[in-house]
Amino acid sequence: MLIGWADTRFNDNGASETRREKNGFATIAVLMIGAIVAGTFLGDLFDALGGAGFVLEAVLVAVFLAQKSLADHVGAVAQGLRAGGIDGGRRAVSMIVGRDPHTLDEAGICRAAVESLAENASDGVVAPAFWYAVFGLPGLLAYKMLNTADSMIGHKTDRHRAFGRASARLDDFANWLPARLTALLIVAAGGLDRWRDRIRTVMRDARLHRSPNAGWPESAMAAVSGLALGGPRVYRGDMADEPFMNDEGRKDTGPDDIDAALGVFWRAMTALTALVGALAVLAG
Repeated sequence: MLIGWADTRFNDNGASETRREKNGFATIAVLMIGAIVAGTFLGDLFDALGGAGFVLEAVLVAVFLAQKSLADHVGAVAQGLRAGGIDGGRRAVSMIVGRDPHTLDEAGICRAAVESLAENASDGVVAPAFWYAVFGLPGLLAYKMLNTADSMIGHKTDRHRAFGRASARLDDFANWLPARLTALLIVAAGGLDRWRDRIRTVMRDARLHRSPNAGWPESAMAAVSGLALGGPRVYRGDMADEPFMNDEGRKDTGPDDIDAALGVFWRAMTALTALVGALAVLAG
């Protein structure tokens, strides 16, 4: 709500690009400071509540990570294809991707779902967990504010190119390390078999993605699942002719491949939980 209000109030199409860029920087700075203040207040409050505060903080963190919600939305695409065919799959996948769903065949729908799963595992689960581990609730709330702002205004459209530039660049910075950590977790979820080959695929293909970060978890998922992900797709009627990651992998994907990718996702999240637990023990 605050981001939308700021976009309406301060992103004046009649202003110069420099002014709009400054307004965008000021907007994201104020919003993140507000998130940090709120996180600090909540952290102090939960500390004061003792055991009850610990439970409340754990619930709040679980809500913000929401890995089950991500898995449910991706799983719904496989269910939609099985129950409603192409139309059912397109309706389900339109809830989680920005590409034009009516241009997708069954393989395209499944690739889109698996790519969304991998990318959102990074910026929707691993990244907030990372910033929570580093800075506690202030870090978690500031990251979620930044990531939400990027999803709303960090677009290279005429309206948001200048105003959203600061949020887009800060989001790239905030996700740089978590994206690479997610890739390692996904490779680990694939087991010890051929792990070196999978690392080589990630190192080779991650840079093929238009995003400096999304290519890492997506290329890792492609390598582990044996699929070719990415490739040409249509956004708002415009063709984006992008290369495939793991081009030697299968392109004829189906609902079973979504299920398999979800299995990889849950194993990666288990590895993340074990890693966080180990760090907590080491930190005392």
